[in-house]
Amino acid sequence: MEEYTSDVKIIAANDVNVFAKLSNLENLQQYKDLIPETSGIRDLKSDRDTVSFNINPVGEIKLSIIEREPNRTIKFGVMQSPIAANFWIQLLKTNEKETKLRLTLKADLPFMIKVMVGSKIQDGINRFADLLAQLPYEP
Repeated sequence: MEEYTSDVKIIAANDVNVFAKLSNLENLQQYKDLIPETSGIRDLKSDRDTVSFNINPVGEIKLSIIEREPNRTIKFGVMQSPIAANFWIQLLKTNEKETKLRLTLKADLPFMIKVMVGSKIQDGINRFADLLAQLPYEP
């Protein structure tokens, strides 16, 4: 499996609030307009534990939260995808008003696919981390 890890991002919010927002995937619905059209992501749907979307040219991808470690980690299993993968969000409280965030994706990519899209996956993970770091977390 190939591993893609985002740069560490700093969120100006308490870890409890960050975890509460990110661990309930229903919250994604209010931010789906922030997804750039150039991302290729379409038809985003989510409930508390699952999210699905179509990405051009891959097709439908469905993720489900398989583990929540309060205020620290949210682990996702890939339920539907052309490749085997898993994904997780790591949080680290640095003080009462600041939390570090890092994303990790592990994917079982064939060699040719890795060569062709590996750098795009890394770039996508970093852009997704940037987006998550900019969301409003404080009530």
